[in-house]
Amino acid sequence: MKSIINGTSTRLTHRERFRRQMHFQTVDRGVHWEFGYLQETVDRWHKEGLPSEITAGEGAGSIESYFGVDPVAWAPTSTDLIPGFSGHTKILKQGDGKQTVQSPDGTIAEVQTEGEATIPHYIKMAISNRDDWKRFKERLDPATPERACDWEKAGEELLHSDLPVWIGLGSFFGTPRNWIGFENLAIMCYDDRELVEEIVETLANLYYDQLEKALRYIEPDFAAGWEDICFRNGPMISPQMFREIVGPRLKRVCDLLRAHGCDVIWTDCDGDVRPLIPVWLECGLNCMFPLEVHPGSDPVEIRKEYGKQILLRGGVNKRILAQSKKDILDELKRLEPVVNEGGFIPGVDHRTPQDVSYENYKYYIREKLALLGWSNHDIAHVWPLRKVESVFHG
Repeated sequence: MKSIINGTSTRLTHRERFRRQMHFQTVDRGVHWEFGYLQETVDRWHKEGLPSEITAGEGAGSIESYFGVDPVAWAPTSTDLIPGFSGHTKILKQGDGKQTVQSPDGTIAEVQTEGEATIPHYIKMAISNRDDWKRFKERLDPATPERACDWEKAGEELLHSDLPVWIGLGSFFGTPRNWIGFENLAIMCYDDRELVEEIVETLANLYYDQLEKALRYIEPDFAAGWEDICFRNGPMISPQMFREIVGPRLKRVCDLLRAHGCDVIWTDCDGDVRPLIPVWLECGLNCMFPLEVHPGSDPVEIRKEYGKQILLRGGVNKRILAQSKKDILDELKRLEPVVNEGGFIPGVDHRTPQDVSYENYKYYIREKLALLGWSNHDIAHVWPLRKVESVFHG
């Protein structure tokens, strides 16, 4: 297969490169993005040679910047709770290395205070009934004055940006899951479907309102949202129920984006997303991210099934990065046909875990950049890679 990567072509800006790569057109070299790092990973790497001043996060001094990750620009929207819940966290009970605490939004959880940190045990979620929901709904009013933004000024600043511009898509089911709880929301879909629909509709109206105002002045290159409602065995509710509850609202927002020329639309969803792909495509959401390979969201297989109607980001099996350098190289070569075809930005399929050594990660990035057609000259400007040899044949 002839590759979209042509190292002899005209040098592109970051924005031109992203647009062309995600539309299966030739590029001078591939887009280099990653997804971030667990703090435990950063702590390990500091012991193995990562300079102490380089940390997780974004911008100057971040690991992504240190490893030459390509920059992006953000178009502003305001979809948070306004006003947010204020006040102090109350300690309701304490003893035996644990605390029972109540957050200002009403969430009650038992947290570990001694020994190894663990995920809190939630006793009561912020929303468990309609009265709880009313406290949230009044904070999601699109007309709240504090949501106002000078989008015209932002549009002028971003119009001639050399960076790909992204805008938030929102979270239609993941946000309610955070408020209600995984099991509680799954049950509520049956016990009080009307309330679930009202919550999703309220969020969708807020997202639509913010996007409609922003898109009058701003031309985003992609829209990005999140859900995180899939696990290794698939989604938390059936695809049909997701289609019925979320589908019309998500489609309305995607249609708005597409009407303004934004046709690269993704959501961040872990686990096995395959059952939801047909629903997302129906709604106009066409890019899958981060494509966790182990549960089954393999970019190679997904591209085989859906062809160029689907776009991809992520898909490098994080588990492989803890193995041998040969295994890492084999994983990248496995992905090479999809990279060559286009519409795919490879990167680790979630935050890089702590079992990945600093040496292995440097090797992975070096070989990934070779796969993406980066010249030795460009790679040499990525400081931690200056002494890392490449064997990639691409």
